[in-house]
Amino acid sequence: MESSDKPGIVIIGSGFAGIGMAIKLKEAGYHDFVILEKAEDLGGTWRDNTYPGCACDVPSHMYSYSFELNPGWSRMFSPQEEIWEYMRACGWKYGIDPHVRYGKHVVSLEYLGREWEITTADGEVMRANAVISAIGALHIPKFPEIAGRFAGPSFHSAEWDHSVDLKNKRVAVIGTGASAVQFVPRIAAEAAHLTLFQRTPPWIHPKPDFAVSPSMRQALRLPGAARALRNGIYWALETRALGFAVDPRLMKVHERLALRHLERQVPDRELRRKLTPDYTIGCKRILISSDFYPALSRENVTLVTEGITELRDHAVVDATGGEHPADVVIYGTGFKVTDALQEQRIVGREGLKIQDAWQDGIEAYYGITTAGFPNLFFLLGPNTGLGHNSVVFMIESQVRYVMDCLRLLSKTGARAIDVRPERQRAFNARLQERLNRLVWTEGGCRSWYLDEHGVNRTTWPGFTFEYWARTRKMKPDAYELIY
Repeated sequence: MESSDKPGIVIIGSGFAGIGMAIKLKEAGYHDFVILEKAEDLGGTWRDNTYPGCACDVPSHMYSYSFELNPGWSRMFSPQEEIWEYMRACGWKYGIDPHVRYGKHVVSLEYLGREWEITTADGEVMRANAVISAIGALHIPKFPEIAGRFAGPSFHSAEWDHSVDLKNKRVAVIGTGASAVQFVPRIAAEAAHLTLFQRTPPWIHPKPDFAVSPSMRQALRLPGAARALRNGIYWALETRALGFAVDPRLMKVHERLALRHLERQVPDRELRRKLTPDYTIGCKRILISSDFYPALSRENVTLVTEGITELRDHAVVDATGGEHPADVVIYGTGFKVTDALQEQRIVGREGLKIQDAWQDGIEAYYGITTAGFPNLFFLLGPNTGLGHNSVVFMIESQVRYVMDCLRLLSKTGARAIDVRPERQRAFNARLQERLNRLVWTEGGCRSWYLDEHGVNRTTWPGFTFEYWARTRKMKPDAYELIY
């Protein structure tokens, strides 16, 4: 085991970001690091979400590391088990496991002027020169505040209770986001009745999913074949950013595709009306599914669009006073995204709390570094999420940038680097100026992309190749070196 209580670097989390960071550290000859993982296994989101039908909504040949292509994906959009297996295989192949400490939930980070002090929930304290936060955005389930109490079993889709048998039960599902469109078709087939509560209808595109035949998998093993497929998928997905990054009016094509899909799959006029969004496509995450709409047309499924006012022992009550009997309640209500970063205990230079640094909203320089917090790096930090392509691509760009920062420290002999506040401010002013004209702000919806002030703190406003190009080389003049 190469870790001590004073490792050089601590990585928090072992999802795609944490594993990717660890692999690149080892590759560059940094072996003095530990990964602190709150659970008992690696995999992050892909370990936790085990709901029926859980799968990726970016093609797998793209939703994977560029340096570890997998020609063997079984489907175009792989199921959760396969993605998790891939991550574990990467951890094993690159020798990451000896660096991971499981059951270590980080509760506090404090900069002591020379190093970071990291405290875990079980009371362990360690010191490190640098901390890389790879906690991801989709790991703290969000529950709506509803009056009353439900007597039967209830759970969030991210904490699926497999001990609850849904066969012949009356199931109430709250929420119609990315997880719900995947599990609703699966459970609708076995429930006696399913009542789906929808606040806002999502825009849905058909899912071009298919099983990858053995012969195609064989062909993808030929030199350059998997890379060529990946590049093709990358540029196809990147065109979706035109409407996001350039002009919301360019979203019309996507809207037509979604409306055609809805019309084709939902013959019932009234149901179709309830499922037609009234905001610009892309304002919320565009979902992909070819079996969600047909599931809603089943005899045993009811769509309720009135708000929920109360939970009773065996029912959910809507705003009209209508009572919907239920044996089980499942929340498909997403995650605390902007709050996930906000709620951590992180104390930087001269006692600066991250909440104070972010009192006007969370922000970072390229989503990676925040002024006042030297040698603290975020992967998938503020404004680096995507609505159109693979977030693993963003992670790899950030990992390369962090490696650049660490090399600068080695080269100059400086103890730490801290981004200059004026550079961070200028970067974020330009970023928000761009975001303000775009669909997430202008599209007429409330989404998890926005914080409580209606400011987009989640997504990158442009093409991913632009982010890649701008983070390709860190600019030393944007940073103060601390000796």
